[in-house]
Amino acid sequence: MDWKQETENRVALGVGYFKQGYNCSQSVALAFADWYDVPSGLMARISASYGGGIGRMRETCGSALGMFMLAGLETASEEANQETKAQNYAAVQELAAQFKAHTGSIVCKELLGLNKQRADGTIPEIHIVATSEPRTDEYYRKRPCVRMVETAIRTYMHWLEQR
Repeated sequence: MDWKQETENRVALGVGYFKQGYNCSQSVALAFADWYDVPSGLMARISASYGGGIGRMRETCGSALGMFMLAGLETASEEANQETKAQNYAAVQELAAQFKAHTGSIVCKELLGLNKQRADGTIPEIHIVATSEPRTDEYYRKRPCVRMVETAIRTYMHWLEQR
């Protein structure tokens, strides 16, 4: 397999899904639905809750969460097994560290700059709402989400290649 070309194909898929309106977690997970022989509709549903930093609460980045879900498909067991659980957790920790090395954080509000201190020393309150913003040119200009989707997919593909 040509890992470089396959990576670019997966990145294009993930970015395409995001630009179609899927959230960041779905976009990363859907880029690998065929890889794991998971129906696209099922993959979209099981990853739906993790966009916007888990239900738009701005916690762990949805792109990273999509990547962690994929790591579960790659390393976890269907049975309760301590050894495979430890392997899965180690994979997630490694992927998180690599993602953070590229982005500076795995926390949505930090990646979006929502927790930046104001001139008066206060940190603005984050208003959590369920509805997402319309996907406009302005939305894409102010949000790093496309870059997070790309980074998660590239990180995951590099990790797979090293296995």
